[in-house]
Amino acid sequence: MDTARLLPVQRGPRPGQAPPARHVGRTKRAAPLAAPAVAALALGLWGIDRQDSMWRDESVTYQVAHRSLGELWGLLGHIDAVHGLYYLFMHAVFAVWDGGPTALRLPSVLATALAAAGVGAIGTRLAGRRAGTLAGLVFALLPATQQYAQEGRSYALVTAGVTWATYFFLRAVGDPRARRWTAYALTLGLACWLHEFAALALAAHGMTLAGLHVPRRVWRGWAVAAACVAAGLLPLMLASAGQAEEQLGWLGRPSLSMWLQFLAVAAAGVLLCRLLVRAGAPGAVALTRLSLPLLIAPAGLLMTISLVKPWYVDRYVLYGLTGLALPAGALLAHAIRRRHRLALTARLLTACLLAAAAVAVLLPWSLMVREPDSRKDDVVAVARAVEKSAHRGDGVLFLPARRREWLLSHPRIYDRLDDLALARSPAASRTLQGTELPADEIRRRILAADRIIALTDPPDQPLDAFPQEKVKRQILKTYYEPCERTRVLGAQIVVYARKGHCTP
Repeated sequence: MDTARLLPVQRGPRPGQAPPARHVGRTKRAAPLAAPAVAALALGLWGIDRQDSMWRDESVTYQVAHRSLGELWGLLGHIDAVHGLYYLFMHAVFAVWDGGPTALRLPSVLATALAAAGVGAIGTRLAGRRAGTLAGLVFALLPATQQYAQEGRSYALVTAGVTWATYFFLRAVGDPRARRWTAYALTLGLACWLHEFAALALAAHGMTLAGLHVPRRVWRGWAVAAACVAAGLLPLMLASAGQAEEQLGWLGRPSLSMWLQFLAVAAAGVLLCRLLVRAGAPGAVALTRLSLPLLIAPAGLLMTISLVKPWYVDRYVLYGLTGLALPAGALLAHAIRRRHRLALTARLLTACLLAAAAVAVLLPWSLMVREPDSRKDDVVAVARAVEKSAHRGDGVLFLPARRREWLLSHPRIYDRLDDLALARSPAASRTLQGTELPADEIRRRILAADRIIALTDPPDQPLDAFPQEKVKRQILKTYYEPCERTRVLGAQIVVYARKGHCTP
Protein backbone atom coordinates (compact mmCIF):
# COMPACT_ATOMS: atom_id res chain seq x y z
CA MET A 1 0.00 0.00 0.00
CA ASP A 2 1.38 3.42 -0.91
CA THR A 3 0.80 6.87 0.51
CA ALA A 4 -1.69 7.74 -2.19
CA ARG A 5 -4.35 6.16 -0.01
CA LEU A 6 -3.62 8.76 2.66
CA LEU A 7 -4.40 11.63 0.31
CA PRO A 8 -7.95 13.00 0.02
CA VAL A 9 -10.30 10.62 -1.78
CA GLN A 10 -11.09 11.79 -5.31
CA ARG A 11 -14.00 10.46 -7.29
CA GLY A 12 -14.84 10.99 -10.89
CA PRO A 13 -18.35 11.69 -12.24
CA ARG A 14 -20.80 8.84 -12.64
CA PRO A 15 -21.77 7.79 -16.16
CA GLY A 16 -24.15 10.30 -17.63
CA GLN A 17 -23.27 13.01 -15.11
CA ALA A 18 -21.50 16.24 -15.77
CA PRO A 19 -18.01 16.56 -14.27
CA PRO A 20 -18.07 18.05 -10.77
CA ALA A 21 -17.10 21.66 -10.22
CA ARG A 22 -13.41 22.17 -9.73
CA HIS A 23 -13.89 23.68 -6.32
CA VAL A 24 -16.33 22.12 -3.90
CA GLY A 25 -18.60 24.70 -2.26
CA ARG A 26 -17.60 25.94 1.13
CA THR A 27 -20.70 24.42 2.73
CA LYS A 28 -19.90 20.95 1.44
CA ARG A 29 -16.29 21.22 2.48
CA ALA A 30 -17.21 22.40 5.95
CA ALA A 31 -19.98 19.86 6.58
CA PRO A 32 -17.74 16.93 7.68
CA LEU A 33 -16.24 19.16 10.37
CA ALA A 34 -19.18 21.42 11.21
CA ALA A 35 -21.92 18.80 11.54
CA PRO A 36 -20.05 16.61 14.09
CA ALA A 37 -18.85 19.70 15.97
CA VAL A 38 -22.37 21.14 16.24
CA ALA A 39 -23.76 17.77 17.32
CA ALA A 40 -21.04 17.34 19.97
CA LEU A 41 -21.58 20.91 21.18
CA ALA A 42 -25.34 20.41 21.50
CA LEU A 43 -24.89 17.12 23.35
CA GLY A 44 -22.28 18.66 25.63
CA LEU A 45 -24.45 21.64 26.57
CA TRP A 46 -27.47 19.41 27.19
CA GLY A 47 -27.64 19.00 30.97
CA ILE A 48 -24.17 20.41 31.49
CA ASP A 49 -24.84 21.13 35.17
CA ARG A 50 -25.62 17.41 35.68
CA GLN A 51 -28.42 18.29 38.08
CA ASP A 52 -26.08 20.49 40.10
CA SER A 53 -23.67 17.66 40.97
CA MET A 54 -19.89 17.35 40.99
CA TRP A 55 -17.76 14.32 41.74
CA ARG A 56 -14.49 14.23 43.64
CA ASP A 57 -12.08 14.50 40.66
CA GLU A 58 -13.95 17.54 39.36
CA SER A 59 -13.84 19.01 42.86
CA VAL A 60 -10.05 18.67 42.78
CA THR A 61 -9.96 20.66 39.55
CA TYR A 62 -12.31 23.28 40.98
CA GLN A 63 -10.48 23.91 44.24
CA VAL A 64 -6.96 23.66 42.79
CA ALA A 65 -7.76 26.02 39.91
CA HIS A 66 -8.98 28.57 42.46
CA ARG A 67 -5.63 28.67 44.27
CA SER A 68 -3.21 31.50 43.63
CA LEU A 69 -0.50 30.93 41.05
CA GLY A 70 2.09 30.66 43.81
CA GLU A 71 0.06 28.04 45.66
CA LEU A 72 -0.61 26.19 42.42
CA TRP A 73 3.07 26.13 41.52
CA GLY A 74 3.93 24.81 44.99
CA LEU A 75 1.37 22.01 44.58
CA LEU A 76 2.76 20.90 41.21
CA GLY A 77 6.23 20.56 42.70
CA HIS A 78 4.80 18.13 45.22
CA ILE A 79 2.01 16.25 43.39
CA ASP A 80 -0.22 16.29 40.29
CA ALA A 81 2.40 17.72 37.91
CA VAL A 82 0.82 15.53 35.21
CA HIS A 83 -2.25 17.80 35.34
CA GLY A 84 -0.27 21.02 35.76
CA LEU A 85 -0.97 22.60 32.37
CA TYR A 86 -4.66 21.79 32.67
CA TYR A 87 -4.86 23.36 36.14
CA LEU A 88 -3.14 26.49 34.87
CA PHE A 89 -5.58 26.66 31.96
CA MET A 90 -8.57 26.26 34.28
CA HIS A 91 -7.10 28.91 36.59
CA ALA A 92 -7.23 31.29 33.63
CA VAL A 93 -10.79 30.19 32.78
CA PHE A 94 -12.02 30.95 36.30
CA ALA A 95 -10.15 34.26 36.30
CA VAL A 96 -12.21 35.27 33.26
CA TRP A 97 -15.50 33.71 34.37
CA ASP A 98 -16.12 31.98 37.67
CA GLY A 99 -19.27 30.27 36.47
CA GLY A 100 -19.30 27.25 38.78
CA PRO A 101 -19.91 23.78 37.27
CA THR A 102 -20.75 25.24 33.85
CA ALA A 103 -17.43 27.07 33.63
CA LEU A 104 -15.70 23.95 34.98
CA ARG A 105 -17.08 21.74 32.19
CA LEU A 106 -17.40 24.14 29.26
CA PRO A 107 -13.76 23.69 28.11
CA SER A 108 -14.37 19.93 27.88
CA VAL A 109 -17.54 20.52 25.86
CA LEU A 110 -15.68 22.75 23.40
CA ALA A 111 -12.76 20.31 23.22
CA THR A 112 -15.14 17.46 22.43
CA ALA A 113 -16.64 19.50 19.60
CA LEU A 114 -13.11 20.11 18.31
CA ALA A 115 -12.31 16.40 18.57
CA ALA A 116 -15.48 15.45 16.68
CA ALA A 117 -14.51 17.88 13.93
CA GLY A 118 -11.06 16.25 13.85
CA VAL A 119 -12.60 12.80 13.41
CA GLY A 120 -14.64 14.24 10.55
CA ALA A 121 -11.51 15.68 8.97
CA ILE A 122 -9.65 12.36 9.19
CA GLY A 123 -12.58 10.37 7.80
CA THR A 124 -12.99 12.82 4.93
CA ARG A 125 -9.33 12.60 4.02
CA LEU A 126 -9.35 8.81 3.95
CA ALA A 127 -12.84 7.88 2.76
CA GLY A 128 -14.73 10.93 1.58
CA ARG A 129 -17.01 13.64 2.95
CA ARG A 130 -19.98 11.44 3.81
CA ALA A 131 -17.78 8.95 5.67
CA GLY A 132 -16.07 11.78 7.52
CA THR A 133 -19.35 13.39 8.53
CA LEU A 134 -20.79 10.12 9.80
CA ALA A 135 -17.60 9.15 11.61
CA GLY A 136 -17.60 12.48 13.44
CA LEU A 137 -21.26 12.03 14.36
CA VAL A 138 -20.63 8.48 15.61
CA PHE A 139 -17.80 9.79 17.77
CA ALA A 140 -20.00 12.54 19.21
CA LEU A 141 -22.73 10.02 20.05
CA LEU A 142 -20.53 7.47 21.83
CA PRO A 143 -21.56 7.28 25.51
CA ALA A 144 -17.96 7.68 26.72
CA THR A 145 -17.55 10.77 24.56
CA GLN A 146 -20.70 12.28 26.04
CA GLN A 147 -19.59 11.43 29.57
CA TYR A 148 -16.18 13.09 29.39
CA ALA A 149 -17.52 16.04 27.42
CA GLN A 150 -19.24 16.98 30.67
CA GLU A 151 -16.37 16.37 33.06
CA GLY A 152 -14.11 19.01 34.52
CA ARG A 153 -10.90 17.10 33.80
CA SER A 154 -8.37 17.11 30.98
CA TYR A 155 -9.41 13.99 29.05
CA ALA A 156 -11.58 15.68 26.42
CA LEU A 157 -8.82 18.22 25.74
CA VAL A 158 -6.28 15.41 25.37
CA THR A 159 -8.59 13.63 22.94
CA ALA A 160 -8.92 16.76 20.82
CA GLY A 161 -5.15 17.18 20.75
CA VAL A 162 -4.43 13.57 19.77
CA THR A 163 -7.17 13.57 17.14
CA TRP A 164 -5.88 16.66 15.38
CA ALA A 165 -2.30 15.42 15.74
CA THR A 166 -3.44 12.28 13.91
CA TYR A 167 -4.91 14.41 11.15
CA PHE A 168 -1.62 16.34 10.81
CA PHE A 169 0.18 12.99 10.82
CA LEU A 170 -1.84 11.92 7.76
CA ARG A 171 -1.11 15.21 6.02
CA ALA A 172 2.59 14.78 6.70
CA VAL A 173 2.67 11.20 5.44
CA GLY A 174 1.08 12.30 2.16
CA ASP A 175 3.20 15.45 1.92
CA PRO A 176 6.26 15.08 4.18
CA ARG A 177 7.36 18.68 4.33
CA ALA A 178 8.86 20.07 7.53
CA ARG A 179 5.90 22.30 8.34
CA ARG A 180 3.56 19.29 8.27
CA TRP A 181 5.68 17.41 10.80
CA THR A 182 6.03 20.57 12.87
CA ALA A 183 2.24 20.89 13.15
CA TYR A 184 2.07 17.22 14.14
CA ALA A 185 4.79 17.50 16.79
CA LEU A 186 3.42 20.69 18.32
CA THR A 187 -0.14 19.40 18.54
CA LEU A 188 0.80 16.03 19.99
CA GLY A 189 3.28 17.68 22.34
CA LEU A 190 0.53 19.93 23.68
CA ALA A 191 -1.72 16.89 24.21
CA CYS A 192 1.10 15.14 26.09
CA TRP A 193 1.56 18.11 28.40
CA LEU A 194 -2.15 17.94 29.19
CA HIS A 195 -1.66 14.26 30.10
CA GLU A 196 1.55 12.39 29.41
CA PHE A 197 -0.17 9.13 28.42
CA ALA A 198 -1.11 10.89 25.17
CA ALA A 199 2.43 9.92 24.16
CA LEU A 200 1.15 6.37 23.62
CA ALA A 201 -0.40 7.67 20.41
CA LEU A 202 3.14 7.66 19.02
CA ALA A 203 3.09 3.87 19.16
CA ALA A 204 -0.17 3.82 17.19
CA HIS A 205 1.20 6.17 14.55
CA GLY A 206 4.37 4.14 14.29
CA MET A 207 2.33 0.98 13.73
CA THR A 208 0.37 2.75 11.00
CA LEU A 209 3.59 3.70 9.22
CA ALA A 210 4.87 0.15 9.55
CA GLY A 211 1.88 -1.07 7.55
CA LEU A 212 2.54 1.33 4.69
CA HIS A 213 5.13 1.37 1.93
CA VAL A 214 6.46 4.84 2.54
CA PRO A 215 9.73 6.50 1.48
CA ARG A 216 12.54 6.79 3.98
CA ARG A 217 12.04 10.54 4.23
CA VAL A 218 8.58 9.89 5.74
CA TRP A 219 10.10 7.65 8.39
CA ARG A 220 12.80 10.24 9.04
CA GLY A 221 10.25 13.03 9.35
CA TRP A 222 8.13 11.04 11.77
CA ALA A 223 11.14 9.92 13.81
CA VAL A 224 12.34 13.51 14.20
CA ALA A 225 8.83 14.68 15.15
CA ALA A 226 8.45 11.83 17.66
CA ALA A 227 11.85 12.61 19.16
CA CYS A 228 10.84 16.25 19.55
CA VAL A 229 7.63 15.24 21.30
CA ALA A 230 9.57 12.96 23.66
CA ALA A 231 12.23 15.61 24.35
CA GLY A 232 9.59 18.24 25.01
CA LEU A 233 7.80 15.89 27.40
CA LEU A 234 10.96 14.95 29.31
CA PRO A 235 10.69 17.71 31.99
CA LEU A 236 7.13 16.63 32.81
CA MET A 237 8.14 12.97 32.90
CA LEU A 238 10.98 13.71 35.32
CA ALA A 239 8.73 15.83 37.53
CA SER A 240 5.90 13.28 37.60
CA ALA A 241 8.13 10.21 38.02
CA GLY A 242 8.81 11.06 41.66
CA GLN A 243 5.10 11.62 42.23
CA ALA A 244 3.89 8.41 40.59
CA GLU A 245 3.60 6.37 43.78
CA GLU A 246 1.44 8.96 45.53
CA GLN A 247 -0.38 9.93 42.33
CA LEU A 248 -1.31 6.42 41.17
CA GLY A 249 -0.87 4.38 44.33
CA TRP A 250 -4.64 3.84 44.57
CA LEU A 251 -4.69 1.83 41.34
CA GLY A 252 -4.62 -1.95 41.16
CA ARG A 253 -3.69 -4.22 38.29
CA PRO A 254 -6.28 -4.50 35.50
CA SER A 255 -9.11 -6.80 36.53
CA LEU A 256 -10.62 -9.54 34.40
CA SER A 257 -13.59 -7.31 33.61
CA MET A 258 -11.23 -4.58 32.37
CA TRP A 259 -9.49 -7.04 30.07
CA LEU A 260 -12.83 -8.34 28.79
CA GLN A 261 -14.04 -4.81 28.14
CA PHE A 262 -10.83 -3.98 26.26
CA LEU A 263 -11.05 -7.15 24.20
CA ALA A 264 -14.73 -6.49 23.39
CA VAL A 265 -13.97 -2.98 22.11
CA ALA A 266 -10.96 -4.24 20.14
CA ALA A 267 -13.05 -7.05 18.62
CA ALA A 268 -15.74 -4.55 17.61
CA GLY A 269 -13.12 -2.43 15.87
CA VAL A 270 -11.62 -5.43 14.07
CA LEU A 271 -15.08 -6.57 12.94
CA LEU A 272 -15.99 -3.13 11.58
CA CYS A 273 -12.71 -2.89 9.69
CA ARG A 274 -13.09 -6.39 8.22
CA LEU A 275 -16.60 -5.62 7.04
CA LEU A 276 -15.35 -2.38 5.54
CA VAL A 277 -12.54 -4.10 3.64
CA ARG A 278 -14.74 -6.96 2.44
CA ALA A 279 -17.31 -4.46 1.17
CA GLY A 280 -14.63 -2.73 -0.88
CA ALA A 281 -15.51 0.67 0.56
CA PRO A 282 -13.35 3.64 -0.49
CA GLY A 283 -10.38 4.12 1.80
CA ALA A 284 -11.12 0.89 3.70
CA VAL A 285 -7.52 -0.33 3.89
CA ALA A 286 -6.15 3.07 4.88
CA LEU A 287 -8.81 3.45 7.56
CA THR A 288 -7.98 0.01 8.91
CA ARG A 289 -4.25 0.72 9.02
CA LEU A 290 -4.91 3.89 11.00
CA SER A 291 -7.93 3.00 13.15
CA LEU A 292 -6.94 -0.35 14.64
CA PRO A 293 -3.56 0.79 16.02
CA LEU A 294 -5.19 3.90 17.48
CA LEU A 295 -7.97 1.85 19.07
CA ILE A 296 -5.81 -0.99 20.38
CA ALA A 297 -2.20 0.12 20.90
CA PRO A 298 -2.48 2.86 23.59
CA ALA A 299 -4.95 0.94 25.78
CA GLY A 300 -3.21 -2.40 25.19
CA LEU A 301 0.23 -1.02 26.03
CA LEU A 302 -1.00 0.73 29.16
CA MET A 303 -2.81 -2.40 30.38
CA THR A 304 0.27 -4.54 29.74
CA ILE A 305 2.50 -2.07 31.60
CA SER A 306 -0.04 -2.11 34.43
CA LEU A 307 0.65 -5.78 35.06
CA VAL A 308 3.93 -4.53 36.57
CA LYS A 309 3.13 -0.88 37.39
CA PRO A 310 -0.62 -0.35 37.84
CA TRP A 311 -1.28 2.78 35.80
CA TYR A 312 -4.30 1.83 33.69
CA VAL A 313 -7.56 3.77 33.79
CA ASP A 314 -9.68 3.73 30.63
CA ARG A 315 -10.14 7.52 30.57
CA TYR A 316 -6.35 7.98 30.33
CA VAL A 317 -6.56 6.66 26.74
CA LEU A 318 -10.02 7.94 25.87
CA TYR A 319 -8.68 9.24 22.55
CA GLY A 320 -8.48 5.65 21.28
CA LEU A 321 -12.24 5.74 20.64
CA THR A 322 -11.56 7.70 17.47
CA GLY A 323 -10.32 4.38 16.10
CA LEU A 324 -13.79 2.93 16.62
CA ALA A 325 -15.74 5.87 15.20
CA LEU A 326 -13.79 6.05 11.91
CA PRO A 327 -14.61 2.57 10.51
CA ALA A 328 -18.18 2.80 11.89
CA GLY A 329 -18.76 6.05 10.00
CA ALA A 330 -17.17 4.71 6.82
CA LEU A 331 -19.29 1.56 6.96
CA LEU A 332 -22.47 3.59 7.39
CA ALA A 333 -21.47 5.80 4.47
CA HIS A 334 -20.87 2.76 2.28
CA ALA A 335 -24.25 1.27 3.22
CA ILE A 336 -26.01 4.55 2.35
CA ARG A 337 -24.15 4.76 -0.95
CA ARG A 338 -25.31 1.26 -1.92
CA ARG A 339 -28.91 2.07 -1.03
CA HIS A 340 -28.98 5.02 -3.39
CA ARG A 341 -30.13 2.52 -6.00
CA LEU A 342 -33.32 1.91 -4.04
CA ALA A 343 -36.49 3.90 -4.51
CA LEU A 344 -36.84 7.11 -2.51
CA THR A 345 -39.52 5.60 -0.26
CA ALA A 346 -37.30 2.62 0.60
CA ARG A 347 -34.35 4.92 1.34
CA LEU A 348 -36.45 7.10 3.65
CA LEU A 349 -37.81 4.05 5.42
CA THR A 350 -34.30 2.67 5.90
CA ALA A 351 -33.07 6.01 7.23
CA CYS A 352 -35.99 6.24 9.67
CA LEU A 353 -35.41 2.71 10.94
CA LEU A 354 -31.69 3.37 11.46
CA ALA A 355 -32.41 6.65 13.26
CA ALA A 356 -34.99 4.97 15.49
CA ALA A 357 -32.57 2.14 16.33
CA ALA A 358 -29.81 4.63 17.17
CA VAL A 359 -32.13 6.59 19.47
CA ALA A 360 -33.38 3.41 21.16
CA VAL A 361 -29.84 2.25 21.88
CA LEU A 362 -28.14 5.54 22.72
CA LEU A 363 -30.83 7.58 24.49
CA PRO A 364 -30.75 5.53 27.73
CA TRP A 365 -26.96 5.87 27.84
CA SER A 366 -27.17 9.60 27.10
CA LEU A 367 -29.65 10.10 29.93
CA MET A 368 -27.62 7.96 32.33
CA VAL A 369 -24.31 9.86 31.93
CA ARG A 370 -26.14 13.09 32.80
CA GLU A 371 -27.37 11.71 36.13
CA PRO A 372 -25.42 12.44 39.34
CA ASP A 373 -25.16 8.72 40.07
CA SER A 374 -23.20 8.14 36.85
CA ARG A 375 -20.10 9.09 38.89
CA LYS A 376 -18.59 7.61 42.05
CA ASP A 377 -19.86 10.30 44.39
CA ASP A 378 -21.35 13.78 44.54
CA VAL A 379 -19.55 16.40 46.62
CA VAL A 380 -22.46 18.83 46.26
CA ALA A 381 -24.85 16.32 47.85
CA VAL A 382 -22.32 15.68 50.63
CA ALA A 383 -21.93 19.40 51.33
CA ARG A 384 -25.69 19.90 51.47
CA ALA A 385 -26.12 17.00 53.89
CA VAL A 386 -23.37 18.41 56.12
CA GLU A 387 -24.91 21.88 56.01
CA LYS A 388 -28.24 20.44 57.11
CA SER A 389 -26.81 18.40 60.01
CA ALA A 390 -23.90 20.48 61.34
CA HIS A 391 -23.87 23.22 63.96
CA ARG A 392 -21.27 25.96 63.91
CA GLY A 393 -18.17 24.84 65.78
CA ASP A 394 -18.89 21.12 65.49
CA GLY A 395 -15.84 18.94 65.03
CA VAL A 396 -15.43 17.24 61.66
CA LEU A 397 -13.49 14.10 60.79
CA PHE A 398 -12.79 12.64 57.36
CA LEU A 399 -12.44 8.87 57.25
CA PRO A 400 -10.18 8.44 55.30
CA ALA A 401 -8.36 11.78 55.16
CA ARG A 402 -8.56 12.01 51.37
CA ARG A 403 -12.35 12.48 51.70
CA ARG A 404 -11.63 16.03 52.88
CA GLU A 405 -12.06 16.76 49.19
CA TRP A 406 -15.84 16.45 49.71
CA LEU A 407 -15.91 19.84 51.46
CA LEU A 408 -12.92 21.72 50.02
CA SER A 409 -14.95 23.11 47.12
CA HIS A 410 -17.50 24.44 49.63
CA PRO A 411 -15.43 26.65 51.98
CA ARG A 412 -18.56 28.40 53.29
CA ILE A 413 -19.62 25.11 54.91
CA TYR A 414 -16.15 23.75 55.70
CA ASP A 415 -15.06 26.91 57.51
CA ARG A 416 -17.96 26.56 59.99
CA LEU A 417 -16.49 23.33 61.32
CA ASP A 418 -13.41 22.47 63.40
CA ASP A 419 -11.27 20.01 61.41
CA LEU A 420 -10.02 17.88 64.29
CA ALA A 421 -7.30 15.99 62.41
CA LEU A 422 -5.92 18.74 60.15
CA ALA A 423 -2.29 19.79 60.66
CA ARG A 424 -1.77 22.03 57.61
CA SER A 425 -4.27 23.15 55.00
CA PRO A 426 -4.03 21.92 51.40
CA ALA A 427 -2.58 25.21 50.16
CA ALA A 428 -0.10 25.57 53.05
CA SER A 429 1.08 21.96 52.75
CA ARG A 430 1.24 22.06 48.92
CA THR A 431 -1.02 19.01 48.77
CA LEU A 432 -4.49 18.23 47.43
CA GLN A 433 -6.23 17.44 50.74
CA GLY A 434 -3.88 18.78 53.42
CA THR A 435 -1.78 16.91 55.99
CA GLU A 436 -2.99 15.40 59.26
CA LEU A 437 -1.72 15.45 62.85
CA PRO A 438 -0.02 12.48 64.51
CA ALA A 439 -2.36 9.84 65.91
CA ASP A 440 -1.87 10.90 69.57
CA GLU A 441 -2.74 14.52 68.82
CA ILE A 442 -5.81 13.46 66.82
CA ARG A 443 -6.92 11.37 69.81
CA ARG A 444 -6.58 14.34 72.17
CA ARG A 445 -8.54 16.68 69.90
CA ILE A 446 -11.35 14.18 69.28
CA LEU A 447 -11.81 13.60 73.02
CA ALA A 448 -12.10 17.35 73.58
CA ALA A 449 -15.11 17.59 71.23
CA ASP A 450 -18.72 17.03 72.29
CA ARG A 451 -20.25 16.69 68.83
CA ILE A 452 -18.55 15.43 65.68
CA ILE A 453 -19.57 15.19 62.03
CA ALA A 454 -17.86 12.19 60.40
CA LEU A 455 -17.67 11.97 56.60
CA THR A 456 -16.98 8.37 55.62
CA ASP A 457 -17.07 5.99 52.69
CA PRO A 458 -20.06 3.66 52.30
CA PRO A 459 -20.00 0.63 54.65
CA ASP A 460 -18.76 -1.81 51.99
CA GLN A 461 -15.48 0.04 51.33
CA PRO A 462 -12.10 -1.17 52.70
CA LEU A 463 -10.68 0.67 55.70
CA ASP A 464 -7.27 2.38 55.65
CA ALA A 465 -4.73 0.88 58.07
CA PHE A 466 -2.82 4.12 58.80
CA PRO A 467 -2.43 4.94 62.53
CA GLN A 468 -4.40 8.20 62.16
CA GLU A 469 -7.34 6.37 60.57
CA LYS A 470 -7.30 3.63 63.20
CA VAL A 471 -7.39 6.11 66.06
CA LYS A 472 -10.32 8.00 64.53
CA ARG A 473 -12.38 4.84 64.27
CA GLN A 474 -11.36 3.58 67.72
CA ILE A 475 -12.20 6.76 69.63
CA LEU A 476 -15.54 7.25 67.89
CA LYS A 477 -16.53 3.66 68.64
CA THR A 478 -15.39 3.75 72.28
CA TYR A 479 -16.55 7.16 73.50
CA TYR A 480 -19.24 8.30 71.08
CA GLU A 481 -22.48 7.05 69.60
CA PRO A 482 -24.06 7.81 66.20
CA CYS A 483 -27.04 10.12 66.53
CA GLU A 484 -27.87 10.64 62.88
CA ARG A 485 -26.78 8.93 59.67
CA THR A 486 -27.33 10.33 56.17
CA ARG A 487 -26.36 8.39 53.07
CA VAL A 488 -25.75 10.10 49.76
CA LEU A 489 -24.11 8.90 46.56
CA GLY A 490 -20.75 7.32 47.44
CA ALA A 491 -20.66 8.69 50.99
CA GLN A 492 -22.29 8.79 54.37
CA ILE A 493 -22.47 11.59 56.93
CA VAL A 494 -22.69 10.46 60.55
CA VAL A 495 -23.34 12.82 63.49
CA TYR A 496 -21.67 11.57 66.69
CA ALA A 497 -22.18 12.74 70.27
CA ARG A 498 -20.95 11.55 73.65
CA LYS A 499 -22.72 8.37 74.68
CA GLY A 500 -26.12 9.22 76.14
CA HIS A 501 -26.04 12.79 74.79
CA CYS A 502 -27.76 12.46 71.42
CA THR A 503 -30.47 15.12 71.20
CA PRO A 504 -33.79 14.20 69.53
